[in-house]
Amino acid sequence: MQVRDFMITKVYTVKPTNTIKELLQILYSNRIGGVPVVDELGRLIGMVSDGDVLRYLAPKPVGFAGLVYMIEDGEIEDVIQEKLGTEVKEIMTKRNPIYVAPDEEFEKTLRLISRHHFKKLPVVNGAGRVIGVLSRGDIISNISEKIISS
Repeated sequence: MQVRDFMITKVYTVKPTNTIKELLQILYSNRIGGVPVVDELGRLIGMVSDGDVLRYLAPKPVGFAGLVYMIEDGEIEDVIQEKLGTEVKEIMTKRNPIYVAPDEEFEKTLRLISRHHFKKLPVVNGAGRVIGVLSRGDIISNISEKIISS
């Protein structure tokens, strides 16, 4: 079995210049937890997840041992609203994003996902373009359909 047998080909992506608000709209409306970040030619340059967004939006502790928060309860909405205009490139995972090819052996990819605790892995063709995504949930669904059913 190869990655192409399990990957999802309807891929949602963002550009590094998209805002966090635009990213959240994509994640929410499609019920997904992360997307590849691509350049103008659709080539993979990073990944961004709901976890990246939450870490960015969360109030940052300051002061002794991080026990003091400078944002008061009533101001949190204003701070979040302000941060929604930030571009995705500020929070995405940029360093050498890990990906797989569509003809990669599925077993090897499973080991990669489990070793690195990835929730989602982009599938990239020879030109560097994102052509699919492999997520843990999709893998479980496909295993159920293709292996258990037979």
